[in-house]
Amino acid sequence: MAICHPVFFKIMDKKISDNTINRLTLYHCILSDFLSSGESTITSVQIANLLKIDDSQVRKDISLLKNSGKSRVGYIIADLKKAIEGTLGFSHPKNAFIVGAGNLGLALAKYDNFLNYGLNVLALFDNDTLKVGATINKKEVYHISKLPELAQEMGVQMVLLTVPRSAAQKTADFLVNSNIKYIWNFSPSVLNVPEGVEIWNENLMGNFLHFSYKISN
Repeated sequence: MAICHPVFFKIMDKKISDNTINRLTLYHCILSDFLSSGESTITSVQIANLLKIDDSQVRKDISLLKNSGKSRVGYIIADLKKAIEGTLGFSHPKNAFIVGAGNLGLALAKYDNFLNYGLNVLALFDNDTLKVGATINKKEVYHISKLPELAQEMGVQMVLLTVPRSAAQKTADFLVNSNIKYIWNFSPSVLNVPEGVEIWNENLMGNFLHFSYKISN
């Protein structure tokens, strides 16, 4: 199943709650898997069983979509998938940079499926001169000092932040001053940003500990 995350869909429709957007992205992943397996229809019960939620919640979420089909006979997968894409703005790619060309930043740069969900990573940035000039998956690594100029030139307002904790806040301040409005924060740090800048914290260790707790209990 593909990586699905609501961070860059939050920008599109303020009328849909964060929790609903999160579920819709998961529905989209399921639909993509079913479509790849040759299935043409799906029911709310099938989706609910996979996510271990009530099927009435699935139907409620889908009712928010345009051209969402009829649940009584099962949803046509291609149509429902297209409805989710239209509502969440997949058809309007959002350009972004990755700041931090370490292991995680490089892994994200190599992940081609982002574009299928409307996220177009254009370049990477780092302050390590040994990394500058490298090309990762056809994306060049620039020195961080080039970011303000290139963000304006390329119309980029979103950054995937993958720097170490020690550099996270300083880098966030730099991004804010560079007119970056959306930060997907992969660093293990809670960032302080001014009003008008949105942050989505990707708490990798927190998610692991939550999963680990369930295993232990």
